[in-house]
Order: sequence, then structure tokens, then C-alpha cells
Amino acid sequence: MEDWKWQMQNQVNTLGKLEKYITVTEEEADAIRNCETRWGTTPYFVSLMDKEDPECPIRKQVIPSKHENVNEFGIENYLVYKENRDNHEQRPDTIARQYKDRIAMTITNHCGIYCRHCFRKELVVDKSMQLRFDVDEGLEWVRQHPELREVLITGGDPFLLPDDQIEYIIRKLREVPHIEMIRFGSRLPIVLPQRITPGLKKVLGQYHKVPIWVNTQCNHAKEITERTAQAIWDLLTCGVNVGNQAVLMKGINDDEHSFQQLHQKLLSIRIRPYYVFYLEPAPGIDHFRTPVEKGAELIRDTLRGHTSGLAQPMYVIATNIGKVPLMPDYYIKEKNEKEYILQNHRGQTTTLPNIDDQGCTGLPCFKKEFA
Repeated sequence: MEDWKWQMQNQVNTLGKLEKYITVTEEEADAIRNCETRWGTTPYFVSLMDKEDPECPIRKQVIPSKHENVNEFGIENYLVYKENRDNHEQRPDTIARQYKDRIAMTITNHCGIYCRHCFRKELVVDKSMQLRFDVDEGLEWVRQHPELREVLITGGDPFLLPDDQIEYIIRKLREVPHIEMIRFGSRLPIVLPQRITPGLKKVLGQYHKVPIWVNTQCNHAKEITERTAQAIWDLLTCGVNVGNQAVLMKGINDDEHSFQQLHQKLLSIRIRPYYVFYLEPAPGIDHFRTPVEKGAELIRDTLRGHTSGLAQPMYVIATNIGKVPLMPDYYIKEKNEKEYILQNHRGQTTTLPNIDDQGCTGLPCFKKEFA
């Protein structure tokens, strides 16, 4: 049996299994006993937990919490709202849409980790929302919409499907003449790097004019190991670029040290920081929320000017109308008719001419007109 399949068959998803790896606190144990939703992850990822510290960032992403019963800001039926499933457009269950030229195709509700902060909790963790994962129906809908350029394959985690099923989806999408790019959203390079097998590499690899990209989710540097680095290298060497979509969470990565270390370490294993997401208004995750401004402040104070520009993600909130940037303009301090006054991360200032679309400054500008 392949290692990744053994990992999935032996998921740590009971109190007894968890106690073999860490000293479970009474609060954690009580939350597990009263948990009525799916929880758990792979033995590999559990082995990265701090055995004694309940504030461990991996423990907090995996182990249920009593705070999940508090729901002040979460929207009920959130996925129906977020994925525009109640609008006039008739779509298969597999298709979620916020943009004209790209869609997300949900093909499973199984994961290598049932994240406690998941915005798809209703589908993946609580299972209060039921979808019909008819891949062929979704593929046919894609074929019938020539305005689409790009498809994101998501779930659950699509890399949990067998290689032949992943190959089938890729092949069928590449047969659609208007599809220019295929993306996969998967946490397995982080929580189950054993999944990046020679078989999967063969499926994802091979040169093609419709490229494949992978975006993963790593939220703390503690999640990155040599096994992770090897999995990312394996993806890169078969022609697949990897980006990261972190989620900003209170008590996990909202301090300056953790935030900077995460993004620097991602680059060290060749993962390009892509997004930092503000926590979505899904139900039962209020205890992870930070002030909205926090992400922009962390990028300004720990990344901009403090490390390579490659380590700087875009800070956004994902909404029913698409992703909305949350970065305020910290760097243009003043503007007048003559110039802009710019400020860097150290508070130093410089100037830039204020030039309009005619190539003029705010001062009188005369251009010769030709008949």
C-alpha cells in the first residue's frame, strides 16, 4: 500500500488516537467528546504538533474547540451566499462562480485535514450541505460556456482522488477549446506530502499549452518540513508551479514573528506566497478572527522592505462578488499639483512627479496640435 493511502486510512480522528501523540488538555478532550462534526488529519501532520502546548498552531487548526459554538459574525447557509448558488444562473452542484471567465469545480468533500477554520464547513466538516459531485455534468457545463478561460478544481481536496480520475478531469478540460488554464487547490502538499507520488507527477506533468498550477494552504512555519520541501520540488520538476494561500488567524499567525517567518520559509522551499485571506464570515469560526486591518499592517511591518518582494502576498477577503483587496495605500502620503510624496517602510520620504495622462505635471503644459 502506498504511504499516502495508509495515512488516510489511519487518520487521527478520535480522542484515543490523538492521545498517542500529544498530552490532550481537559478542554480539548471535552471539545472532542462534544464534537458532532468531522475532525482530524493525517498521522504525519499530527506528529508535527507540540506535545505539551495547547497553543500550538497546528493543534488549534486540527482539534475542535468549544468556541465553535459561538457564532456572532458567521452567515448561516454561507456557501449558498458566497458561491452565488441562489441566483438566476442554472449551474450543476459542482460549479461555483464569482467571475465571468473562471469557475471553481467542487469534486469531493473529503480532506486530508478538516480545518477548524474552513469556510466550507457546511459542506466538508458539518456536512449540513449536500452536493452532487457529478464531474461529467460539470465538465459538460464548462464546455457549453465559451466565456470561461480557467477552471479551479477544488473540494474537499481533489488530490485525494485516484490518479486515473485526476487524469480524466485534466484530459477532458484540455479538450475544451476555450480553457486556457487549470488550477488545483490542495492542502495535501502540507498535510500529506506523501501524496506527491511518481504516479501523480506523471498525471500532472508533461508539457501542454493548457498549464496546471497548484495553490496550497500553509498557515505557520511549523507546518513546513523537509518532506514538504521534497514534495514541492517534485511538483516543480514536473512543470507545476506552487503558490500559497494563507489564512490570517488569531493566535496562529497574527504576530509579527510568525507572519514573517511563514513567508520567508515558504520561499525557502520554493512556494510563492500568493494570498493572505482575511477570515471569511462562515459560521463557527469567530474565535480565529482578527481586526480587518491586521493583515495589511503585518505585510507593511514584517515583509515590505524587510524581506524579498517575492515573499509579499496580496491581502484579500473572498466574497460573493470575488476577491476584494484589503491593502490601504500606506505609501502615498501626500499628493499635490506638482508631485506625490512617497514613504517607505522606515518612514523615509521621497517625491514623484504628478503626471497626468497627457504627460503633463500640474503646472501649465502646452502641446502643439497638428491638423
